[in-house]
Amino acid sequence: MRQVAPPRTYRVKSFGCQMNVYDGERMGELLAERGLSVAPEGEDADLVVLNTCHIREKAAEKVYSDIGRLRREDGSSPLIAVAGCVAQAEGDEIMARAPSVSMVVGPQAYHRLPEMLDRATKGERATDTDMPADAKFAALPPRGKGGRRSGPTAFLTVQEGCDKFCTYCVVPYTRGAEISRPYADLIDEAARLVDAGAREITLLGQNVNAWTGEDSKGRALGLDGLIRELAKLPDLQRIRYTTSHPNDMTEGLIAAHGEVGKLMPYLHLPVQAGSDRVLKAMNRSHTVESYLKVLERVRTARPDIALSGDFIVGFPGETEAEFAETLSLIDAVGYAAAFSFKYSPRPGTPAATMEGQVAMEVMDDRLQRLQAALSRDSLAFNRASVGKTCDILVERKGRHPGQWIGKSPWLQSVHFEGESRFGEIVTVDLAEAGPNSLAGRLVERAPA
Repeated sequence: MRQVAPPRTYRVKSFGCQMNVYDGERMGELLAERGLSVAPEGEDADLVVLNTCHIREKAAEKVYSDIGRLRREDGSSPLIAVAGCVAQAEGDEIMARAPSVSMVVGPQAYHRLPEMLDRATKGERATDTDMPADAKFAALPPRGKGGRRSGPTAFLTVQEGCDKFCTYCVVPYTRGAEISRPYADLIDEAARLVDAGAREITLLGQNVNAWTGEDSKGRALGLDGLIRELAKLPDLQRIRYTTSHPNDMTEGLIAAHGEVGKLMPYLHLPVQAGSDRVLKAMNRSHTVESYLKVLERVRTARPDIALSGDFIVGFPGETEAEFAETLSLIDAVGYAAAFSFKYSPRPGTPAATMEGQVAMEVMDDRLQRLQAALSRDSLAFNRASVGKTCDILVERKGRHPGQWIGKSPWLQSVHFEGESRFGEIVTVDLAEAGPNSLAGRLVERAPA
């Protein structure tokens, strides 16, 4: 590659999970520290970072499509960095197949992106897929540095990696072993986010409820202890967390849902299937019965909680009767929201070579039936919310003049009209329900 002028503008395109969104924000902060600015909408960026997700079906091939679309009419391309989980899993092949890519950096090494950029401007190509996540966080700039403002909501990664080794999942290989960020670092970063304008913080992790640490007095804490400490930040109004594993739902964390007012009544707890045989084949290490018992204890602690889950249809060997068990589980729980996917083999995972791979047309049919059941229950949950009065955190303007959109405590999107501003918490009467959102009426406030 030939030497190029140092880039002045950048754009980070993040795909996939919320942790990728967090990572994309941090990469942007690193580049901003180097004097780069975000490319204006509609204009080419000098540097494009593709922050990839390996959970996407045919994820690697889509990366090459994204790279191809960056080619300009005159045949040139911006500096391109491929980051994220596809970079971690297939970095060498990306470098071999895509000569226009200057940098490949894994999710635990992106703190070295500025150094790699220096090499790229000299015409050198670089790959960095080291895995020490603790080094990454230690090297990242403090949040809120330089007066940068936060939006009303912010993500905070507290835990990374996974030790569960579900047979369909690449996360242990692309994100590494479970590690918990230090308590003091998290309290400090959360305080900076709040000072920068965040009113709601979502704690992130591949298995976020596996977080452990020690407080300033050396006392052992689980995620519930961290949540209780964060709740002491005066201007932090709301706390959420995702994604959880059923086996890490401790009694302390369940109790926190009923005892910590700032912890929102929403729990995303993936189950993946409703058949014990399929769960065992997935190496999920929980049963349908143990999962339902966890949900029962959570609902006892917080009766109004909204439940969300993840489902995979067509896992190798899944029979029609076993799929019917998944539908029965959905009927039993009544999810407020859920994510559902067709099984897709991931190279290097045990499930990819299992016997009994399910035909695509069978998976298509099952996914449609499963999503119909989930949509039914989501709409029912929204309709049951009509008539409630609740607080809404205002996040953005709506499509119509005077319209605002925010989130309810149950993570529902609510739109309303009236005078408001970003980051404000307003009281709204929920008046009308749709499948994906609710309409509300702003409660008149008493004169100041």
